[in-house]
Amino acid sequence: MSFESFYRDTWVEINLSAITHNIEQMDKRLPPRTGIYAVVKANAYGHGDIQVAKQAIEAGAERLAVSLLDEAIKLRRAGITAPILVMGWIRPEDAPVAADQDIAVPVFQKEWLEQLEQSAFNKPLKLHMKWDTGMGRIGIRSTEELDGILSAIEANPWVELEALFTHFATADEKDLKYYEEQAARFDTLYDHFKKVWSQPVEIHTGNSAASMRFPEDMQHYVRFGISMYGLYPSSVVKDERPIDLKPAFSLNSRLIHVKEVPPRESISYGATYQSESEEWIGTVPMGYADGWIRKLQGFEVLVDGKRHPIVGRICMDQFMIKLDREYSIGTKVTLIGKQDNVEVHTDELADYLDTINYEIPCMISYRVPRMYLKNGHMVEVDNTLIKV
Repeated sequence: MSFESFYRDTWVEINLSAITHNIEQMDKRLPPRTGIYAVVKANAYGHGDIQVAKQAIEAGAERLAVSLLDEAIKLRRAGITAPILVMGWIRPEDAPVAADQDIAVPVFQKEWLEQLEQSAFNKPLKLHMKWDTGMGRIGIRSTEELDGILSAIEANPWVELEALFTHFATADEKDLKYYEEQAARFDTLYDHFKKVWSQPVEIHTGNSAASMRFPEDMQHYVRFGISMYGLYPSSVVKDERPIDLKPAFSLNSRLIHVKEVPPRESISYGATYQSESEEWIGTVPMGYADGWIRKLQGFEVLVDGKRHPIVGRICMDQFMIKLDREYSIGTKVTLIGKQDNVEVHTDELADYLDTINYEIPCMISYRVPRMYLKNGHMVEVDNTLIKV
């Protein structure tokens, strides 16, 4: 392992081979007619958007999806030529930029279409019409809105309707009543759409949960997000285990100080922890500025294949752990991932923080370098802190 590209003893490892495995498993699960959008929004859920996007395309994903136009432009500037969809609203004045970069954008407001300056376009703009079938965020909800948008599309020679899409709010839950209600709402809108629009369009409705659980319901594409990174979208889906997933994200550090303290010795801010007897205390160079937030006091990390508790309040840049014995400086500490046969899983961390596993890799900040591995070998290091 080389540390030539960064200067701290805390790092994330991204297993790109796991990304490939997860995409291949999803592809086997889907009907032959259905392709995959690799969702790499939010810096690929904290994994690294450029690296994951390239690996996803290599593994068989045909297209990419992001949330922001800025994210899409970043991928284009990195030389990625695959089709990209921005799933979130963009300003109408920025639409010519998307068109010029061959980036598809959502449409769900007639007024937005009417604000487009046709003279600013050099290339046609690809549109994906968003239908709100029950998520309640963005999208059309009625046939009247649908008709208005279609008429505005017909009136603008610089736009073309490429696809229709929606998002399921409860596809990962045990009770499927609302999922079925959303699917029925989509079908109602689609029946009307087919009566008033004769040109072919693509359809993508499935997120990770819907794609894995109901592959027969998927159309032209699915949007493979959280599970591309090896995480199941809920405990329900994890118990069902429709496909085998391998986590791509692990978080590691090293002991930078080890000391023995006497009984009743206080550790960290507020003196919230006092040793009960003579104890070995180790210091780990990661803190809440890195995304390892204060609420993780009491959580356990791995040293020497064993669990050790975090003691005292987590600081901005460091935290302390209670060790079972003296360890040498530089001993590896695993915060997320495996040591020997013991694992701290992202799901365990999410449960401790009363949140979802999606949030965990996203909250590990830019200060923590990402190391990329393929087949067990390091292929790249991305240290955003030095790049800035």
